[in-house]
Amino acid sequence: MGETVTNVSEYQAIAKQKLPKMAYDYYASGAEDEWTLKENREAFSRILFRPRILIDVSTIDMTTSVLGMKISMPIMISPTAFQKMAHPEGEYATARAASTLSSWATSSVEEVASTGPGIRFFQLYVYKDRKVVEQLVRRAEKAGFKAIALTVDTPRLGRREADIKNRFVLPPGLTLKNFEGLNLGTMDQVS
Repeated sequence: MGETVTNVSEYQAIAKQKLPKMAYDYYASGAEDEWTLKENREAFSRILFRPRILIDVSTIDMTTSVLGMKISMPIMISPTAFQKMAHPEGEYATARAASTLSSWATSSVEEVASTGPGIRFFQLYVYKDRKVVEQLVRRAEKAGFKAIALTVDTPRLGRREADIKNRFVLPPGLTLKNFEGLNLGTMDQVS
């Protein structure tokens, strides 16, 4: 049995130890000079819990709603592409605990929907070929996804230096499942 993880930051060290360098670097890095990644980490470090003392805590309810849908707590996992690089269950495992699936998932919307009930959102890039966008949205809707999380900050893919250095490619056997059978062209056709 491995060591006990006592805080979230320890997961990163474990991931770095266990994952192939290219996969770890893909998950841990950002585009350009990683400025936004650094700013996001700093912003989250400024979020503090405000302790409540001398109040009744016998019943605690963390439920909230997002887009009118009730969720168990105010925490969501952002869509992450290529999850099967980290674990064979990839997006299946995440879907059992979370709600948003990346367009660039290594599991399809239909496969993720088969993991059981849940409120699911589909993260979508807008492609120049609007027929591809329409097909993706219809598949997500048919699979029971309740909302589209539209990614609008990617008029072109970011220059991810770690991916350039690693000559990033998906490992053999992994594909972008949501694009199988679609005539998309190349990944840089995001608009």
